Amino acid sequence: MRVLVVGQGAREHAIAWKLRQSPLVKEIYAAPGNAGIAQVADCVNIGVADIIEIADFAEKLKMDLTVVGPELPLTLGIVDEFKMRDLPIFGPSRLAAELEGSKVFSKDFMRKYKIPTADAIICNSTDEAKAALKKTSYPAVIKAEGLAGGKGVVIVKSVKEADDYLHVIFDDKKFGNAGNRILIEEYLTGEEVSFMVITDGKKFAPLAPAKDYKKAFDGESGPNTGGMGAHSPAVILKPETAAEIVKTIIIPTIHGMAEEGRTYTGCLYAGLMLTPKGPRVLEFNCRFGDPETQVQMLRLEDDLADLLLRVTSGDMGETKLNWKKEAAACVVIAVDGYPDDHLKGQEVAIDPIEDPNIVLFHAGTVKRGGKLLNNAGRVISVCSHASTLSEALAKVYQAAPKIRFEGARYRRDIGYRALEQHKQAVRA
Repeated sequence: MRVLVVGQGAREHAIAWKLRQSPLVKEIYAAPGNAGIAQVADCVNIGVADIIEIADFAEKLKMDLTVVGPELPLTLGIVDEFKMRDLPIFGPSRLAAELEGSKVFSKDFMRKYKIPTADAIICNSTDEAKAALKKTSYPAVIKAEGLAGGKGVVIVKSVKEADDYLHVIFDDKKFGNAGNRILIEEYLTGEEVSFMVITDGKKFAPLAPAKDYKKAFDGESGPNTGGMGAHSPAVILKPETAAEIVKTIIIPTIHGMAEEGRTYTGCLYAGLMLTPKGPRVLEFNCRFGDPETQVQMLRLEDDLADLLLRVTSGDMGETKLNWKKEAAACVVIAVDGYPDDHLKGQEVAIDPIEDPNIVLFHAGTVKRGGKLLNNAGRVISVCSHASTLSEALAKVYQAAPKIRFEGARYRRDIGYRALEQHKQAVRA
């Protein structure tokens, strides 16, 4: 079969890498791809927002399956365009993708179907937001309504911090139209975890739970990013809590979307806070996570191409996925300054890595003039798998310094707090 992967990040590299292992797959293409993806797929220079051009390309080459990585083409309606042409594609429709594309829609949906989440006030202007903040205790969470690349959420600890961020959103228009409306949410305490399922709109199969690290710097400090590291298993997620998540969040969401006439197919991603009162939804995403996908693909035993094909057919059949008993870890090598202004175009050097359990998934890389250059804030995901999480993390941190470029930086604490909490729980 012939497969097209839409996207250009480490998530898409991991998906293409896993698809390449399927005996069903003979050819893989990526639009637009990156220097790493080019090692496992033929890259075509079509941007992720050019959904008509992508569909034309898929139709011309008679793609047997298209897998969409990022959220933007989903919210633009790429799935609807493909289905009009009878082209198999994995992902939710434009209406279903609004679960991520509009935090206002998502919050109203959760309220309607009694899905546990943080209380929130929706605001259309600076004045409305300031009035709402007078009724809110600090710290508080301010979220831009639309897509902001994982960077539109900030925790404010004072009136001044809130006013400064409102100025950035409403006056400076940092997020463009994505910041036309905001949500002011209560601040939830606990541990964050990512819980994803593959669904055909009726049946679903959970992916291995993973923990993502959003903050830019060690100790969960600094601004939100697209993700600086991840590991699977999540360690902190107990089986009984996972069962509660399925019962109170996943099933009501899939059923509720169907009732709304927005039947959800694809990967449903619930970003959760495990609070003292139980799991609460922080956000929904309408696609695979990044960097969670990198560690999940290392652990998945099943044939990814076969699984996604069955979903696109409308009946995924068997709903239990098989996972390696190993652990997997990922640390993102980013450019100094990310997620704000950062350098581009630096040459990236990769020293030899002899450990066969280390896998590099490229994100912001491009080949020019025979040189590997960085062209985005997140450059390479260094990933590993081992019998235990501590071993997988040790391997990652041994390999991370081998990725060298001007301003390279990475968090040095991925997974360690989760391991310590697990040890304390075992001792208790």
